[in-house]
Amino acid sequence: MKNNMNTLPRMIFLTRWLQAPLYIGLILAQAVYVWQFWEELIHLIKEVSLNTITETNIMLMILGLIDVVMISNLLIMVILGGWETFVSRLKLEGHPDEPEWLSSVNASVLKVKLATAIVGISSIHLLKTFINASQLEDSVIFWQTIIHITFLLSAIAIAYTEKIVIDVHKKHL
Repeated sequence: MKNNMNTLPRMIFLTRWLQAPLYIGLILAQAVYVWQFWEELIHLIKEVSLNTITETNIMLMILGLIDVVMISNLLIMVILGGWETFVSRLKLEGHPDEPEWLSSVNASVLKVKLATAIVGISSIHLLKTFINASQLEDSVIFWQTIIHITFLLSAIAIAYTEKIVIDVHKKHL
């Protein structure tokens, strides 16, 4: 019976590898974002070279490029941080390109980083909305602002909750 108890926990622990295809899928999604970035950049360059674009539209397209980069950064955080936290160590210690945040990543840190990244992405979308406000209905602007504020408050709540958990954990040590 004792042997069975050792086998079952080992099998359960091995199930973490079921997440590997999910992270590989996110890597493929990252490739899609790289493709989208280059398509948008080439389109921007063509429009500028033909002198058929307004300054406002240039700004909106650049914000679109920034948005793609920020979402791509979010994917990197999820891929690296999630793999390191939930699947297996990446063993990057000492590598000159190791992200400094990766050495301290855990599920709590990852949640806070993801929440703040989502607020950043939402900020870019809201900025695009405000720049293009004259062509949007007031209700669209209102709801996008409410959604952004909701993301912001959620990120603050997640960070504060994680701080409380860390403080309580420190007191019990």
